[in-house]
Amino acid sequence: MSASQPRQTTDAAPTLLVKIFGKDRPGITAGLFDTLAAYSLDVIDIEQVVTRGRIVLCALVTSPGGDGAEGALRATVHSWAESLKLQAEIISGTGDNRPRGSGRSHVTVLGHPLSAESTAAIAARITSTGGNIDRIFRLAKYPVTAVEFAVSGTETEPLRTALATEAAEIGVDVAVVSAGLHHRAQRLIVMDVDSTLIQDEVIELFAAHAGCEEQVAEVTARAMAGELDFEQSLHARVALLAGLDASVVDKVRTEVRLTPGARTLIRTLKRLGYQVGVVSGGFTQVTDALKEQLGLDFASANTLEIVDGKLTGRVVGEIVDRAGKARLLRRFAAEAGVPLSQTVAIGDGANDLDMLNAAGLGVAFNAKPVVRRAAHTAVNVPFLDTVLYLLGITREEVEEVEGAEGPSV
Repeated sequence: MSASQPRQTTDAAPTLLVKIFGKDRPGITAGLFDTLAAYSLDVIDIEQVVTRGRIVLCALVTSPGGDGAEGALRATVHSWAESLKLQAEIISGTGDNRPRGSGRSHVTVLGHPLSAESTAAIAARITSTGGNIDRIFRLAKYPVTAVEFAVSGTETEPLRTALATEAAEIGVDVAVVSAGLHHRAQRLIVMDVDSTLIQDEVIELFAAHAGCEEQVAEVTARAMAGELDFEQSLHARVALLAGLDASVVDKVRTEVRLTPGARTLIRTLKRLGYQVGVVSGGFTQVTDALKEQLGLDFASANTLEIVDGKLTGRVVGEIVDRAGKARLLRRFAAEAGVPLSQTVAIGDGANDLDMLNAAGLGVAFNAKPVVRRAAHTAVNVPFLDTVLYLLGITREEVEEVEGAEGPSV
């Protein structure tokens, strides 16, 4: 039989599941298949996992033809395994793996730490929705533990709803996205700035120089919680800045603090071919500087009016409010040539909700309760680069980028 004419494996065709356990070392996989090659088998499926230096290698292969061939194969595999101080188990059966159920999703679980109790609760809730866990893979061990479950047998939306409820109860972060080619093809990331990309609320930094920080902070908090109309609150807060010298802009830029992991997030995404943008209810006087500093592809925000070297207490141009952020996400996606379904939006406040819901994946980052309840998923650890794990990007890929670019500062 030529290599171009593989055996057809029917549901009734005899097959063997060969399982190898033991201490990992180079050459085990090659050695097993060299051993099997003597029996002219076809490989149907392979799974291999290495955990703390211990290997579990499984190979599903066609059963060898001829009298006594299977017995000879079993003896040969056991002999080879014993020579390497490994254990072997060979199970007879028929056909391929059972087909996976319709509806496939990737479930990413973030824990800081991830407890056995939490893992049990997530697994049980997946089962209760009719889902089956096909594979589990660790994405990262720090700064959080991140694992990804490949789930089949249930649709993404009901699974997301069920797991969001469970995650809130047990205190872990869970993201559920539909499986398929687009899982790693989200090529545009758009994020909020204040309390997301940076740790600060920019208008409060300006207000500190005007002596009205507490007053502005109170209004900002109510606006972000969805208690006040954003545009009205913006005008009211900016009016308090009237008369400030324009030199304050440079001072505020130096006071801005990036969120931990922000540089790592952006440089990793850029290195992997993503486009990255920001939209802000803050001000272009700061976001333009961040765009240049971080190498962002897109940036849009409100603009403080400056006349004769003084802030007038007004903004000019189109207001970037809740609806405006969603509109800008769509504009950036069109300019980037990326379908809206392949975009990711990140934010923390009520004025981010339209943007989060419009994106293919909306991530509430350390967000207000109203935002956590409405977003596709929530991240409640203080590291912005954990969003990478929701995209299926592993810590090893992050470290490869960091090694090429130099450490983040």
